[in-house]
Amino acid sequence: MGRTLLLVALGAMLTGACAWAGWVWFRLGDAEISGHGIAALTLGVVFSLAVGVGLMALVFVSARRGYDERAHHDFGEGDDHR
Repeated sequence: MGRTLLLVALGAMLTGACAWAGWVWFRLGDAEISGHGIAALTLGVVFSLAVGVGLMALVFVSARRGYDERAHHDFGEGDDHR
């Protein structure tokens, strides 16, 4: 039930975002983007994707190598330091 509700919520958000993007696209009409605007948009998208991919790669490497495991300290018997 929880997974279905999550998928429905995500689908609704995706549909809403697409509808909003379409509304903005058609509302702009004949607006043009200069060459500098296209270059800035392209660089922004490429940089954002590179940062996202890099961070996700670090998450996977960290999880695979065990850096995310809970720290364990062996204080010996009788020492209950937590």
